[in-house]
Amino acid sequence: MNIEQISVRVSAVEQVAPTIREFTLRPLSGELPPFSSGSHVVVEMPGAQKIHRNAYSLMSDPWDTSEYRIAVRLQEDSRGGSRFMHQSVAVGDRLNITPPANMFAPQWEAKKHILIAGGVGITPFLSYLPELMRRDADFELHYLYRGSQTGAYRKELAAELGARYFAYDSDAAERCELTELFQQRPLGTHFYICGPLSLIEGMTGLAAEFGIPASAIHYEEFAAPQPGKPFEIEIRHSGQVIRVGEEESMLEALEAAQINVPNLCRGGVCGQCVCSVESGEVDHRDNFLSAEEKASGRVVMPCVSRAKSERLIVDIQE
Repeated sequence: MNIEQISVRVSAVEQVAPTIREFTLRPLSGELPPFSSGSHVVVEMPGAQKIHRNAYSLMSDPWDTSEYRIAVRLQEDSRGGSRFMHQSVAVGDRLNITPPANMFAPQWEAKKHILIAGGVGITPFLSYLPELMRRDADFELHYLYRGSQTGAYRKELAAELGARYFAYDSDAAERCELTELFQQRPLGTHFYICGPLSLIEGMTGLAAEFGIPASAIHYEEFAAPQPGKPFEIEIRHSGQVIRVGEEESMLEALEAAQINVPNLCRGGVCGQCVCSVESGEVDHRDNFLSAEEKASGRVVMPCVSRAKSERLIVDIQE
């Protein structure tokens, strides 16, 4: 990565749900950079075979820069990152992280904020809550989880938020009636969604049916790159050819070849890593490029997208 990194030490590790661990990160010296509600950092994890880099939301109060807190869910189909955090990271370990970046900030002009979290998607909202309460903002938190797997912090949230907190444990057959959230909204309400893709697609689809403008719907999904058939990248100006394996992303293969590509989210939403395509067929898997840009075949987001052809020739200026 070409972003200056920050070295931190793990000062605490806590199991906060059956599949979720919380990590407290403190600076080796001084204070950490300030951040805003909804920010994330990318954590670098030196595995045995490769370096993993995953984005995690900051859960701390933005007014407190003495430490950062993140939470990591152990994914059943982990590509190595969440498994590394759960199995290899202990108190006292040193990690490298990027400075905070924010692509999921609250819209402070909203008349009301409705926060909808699915599972570990609760994490960005934990940095929203202190600021929402300081501003005496009108808000609700709707938390969907499976008590046997996720549901971290639910007791603390219920105690802190009172009537502004709504919980739905699918293991107890508790359902959130999403249509009611849209029907009962006052004018000027903004919706924020963080969770699995199915929740995001369901909410955005319903919002369109209710005529809610896209500018009032905000969501965040840090999707891990999905595997696919191997292919090659050719760097146009140098002729260098790099092989992308079945389980690695284009971005990871480029980084392993010491080719720096700017990036912030590594999940296909920020647009920082976009590259020009000279030839080859792209398998677009991002949520950033427009339909027209994808149809053109002239650009690619290497953090999540792949190639349908055996080789992509891309233009990357180092």
